[in-house]
Amino acid sequence: MSLELRPARIAGSALTTSLTLLLASLGLAPASAAACGPYKVALYEFGSLGYFDTQRQPQGVDKDVIDALARRSACVLNTHVDSRARIWEQLKQGSLEMTVSGVATPEREQLAEFWPYLSTRNYALMSRDTARHLASFDDFLADPKLQLLVVRSFKHGQQIDAWIEQLRAQKRVSEVGDFPTALKVLKAGRGDLLFAHPMVLEHWRGDAMKGLTMLDWAPGDSAIGSIVASKTLVSAADRQLLRRHLAAMVAEGEVERILSKHVGADMASRLRLPPGSQP
Repeated sequence: MSLELRPARIAGSALTTSLTLLLASLGLAPASAAACGPYKVALYEFGSLGYFDTQRQPQGVDKDVIDALARRSACVLNTHVDSRARIWEQLKQGSLEMTVSGVATPEREQLAEFWPYLSTRNYALMSRDTARHLASFDDFLADPKLQLLVVRSFKHGQQIDAWIEQLRAQKRVSEVGDFPTALKVLKAGRGDLLFAHPMVLEHWRGDAMKGLTMLDWAPGDSAIGSIVASKTLVSAADRQLLRRHLAAMVAEGEVERILSKHVGADMASRLRLPPGSQP
């Protein structure tokens, strides 16, 4: 008697199911899964949130958040550095997919979704000599010789932005292209006031801040920093995927750990999102 060995037959659908389950157990997506991206993500120079190292490579909170988000979501997110004004113009024109630490406004929300990951607020930054004569924004407004510095396309918070519009009406606002330039202009005495976040200024400790002081003129104001994703260039499925992973990063403390790396644990704890502001 001879025995004939025959290979077992597995139905096509059963084989597909088995392979899918195996890939899932290994943490691998099936080959047919839709790819996420690639998307361009614009960073910008903003102290601890974004700066260049000695090799002129971008570093900072925002880059680390995007790198972690790409790793967790498996989305291809290609970062580059640009000016804030050009970033918002590109978003408006539909030539840029994403950016970072954006502050939502009704106009901007027509173009993009905003996924919060930190909460902060601006302080009045000025020389110590100027601060001796100013107790509030009203004092600054009352002196027509004093000039405000702002970065083009920056939003600061509802109260401070309203103040800025008052000064614009009096032609007392000077605009510059980025925050490092604004800080240099302030220190050189070619402007009297710059609104700034304490966490951003952590990048310029010691001598870089010599002679400057911060005053808390708007304790009730706030600015929620968000990842900004174009509604037209980033697919709805990818926006949902990325938003879900960012929410997990916030909930699990990964965003706070990134902040702690750049600004210290104490300040990072003060940058947590308020209840109801999660992505």
